Amino acid sequence: MSEISDQEFSHFRRFIFDAAGIALGENKKVLVTSRLASRLQRYQLSTYSQYLKLLASGEQPDETQTAIDLLTTNETYFFREPRHFDFLREQLGIYMQQPQQFPLRIWSAAGSTGEEAYSIAMVLEDRLRGRAWELLASDISARVLERARTGHYPMERARHIPLPYLQRFCLKGQGQQEQTLLIDRALRNKVRLQQINLNAQLPPIGQFEFIFLRNVLIYFNEATKREVIARMGSVLKPGGWLFIGHSETLHGVSDALESVAPAIYRKP
Repeated sequence: MSEISDQEFSHFRRFIFDAAGIALGENKKVLVTSRLASRLQRYQLSTYSQYLKLLASGEQPDETQTAIDLLTTNETYFFREPRHFDFLREQLGIYMQQPQQFPLRIWSAAGSTGEEAYSIAMVLEDRLRGRAWELLASDISARVLERARTGHYPMERARHIPLPYLQRFCLKGQGQQEQTLLIDRALRNKVRLQQINLNAQLPPIGQFEFIFLRNVLIYFNEATKREVIARMGSVLKPGGWLFIGHSETLHGVSDALESVAPAIYRKP
């Protein structure tokens, strides 16, 4: 594996910040090296500077997206931070008493490979009892969205799926697919997947009652955090809810949303 110099690492930090608004920490040099090493091999390059020149040249137009995908993908699993899903269930019970609110719209922003979105979808399908709902799942990475589209996951990521949901919404792999699960096609078909860069003007996606933006802000600097939260607020309906990661806060980032519980905010 080729070594990456401090200067090359600095250039890649600038590259991913300009492309996705992500501020890579100084301790991420190993991550950059390991995730991009295969691309150097792919193009028979000996240095990371040569790879940077390839990206800048535009000779391989799809390679920029590949590099972004590799540097922004994060590990996730079903029903991560379960208190948010308990809160969602409670609120859906309230919405059931307000028929004028349907279809209910939820956005799983920066949802990676889809575990968060399908967790939300299971709760919606269970609690809304046939009422209409719409779920948008987005990520900057086209590659992880393709993974989400298949709905096929290692069984180890399913350890937090409630048993009734596992039995109702998931198919257990057999033979060569043992130790994997497949999200039921009917549920998969109800989740809309779209590539969206949160660090750019949002496409016309409408308004939402709930937005999940969890474990994303930690990758942005303060200025980018403010810009992203402003965009989220612009598509969150009055009275709507925003969920962020438990290690994150909007303190000093936005006063337009009210904190109502750990990592849960509401738009007045």
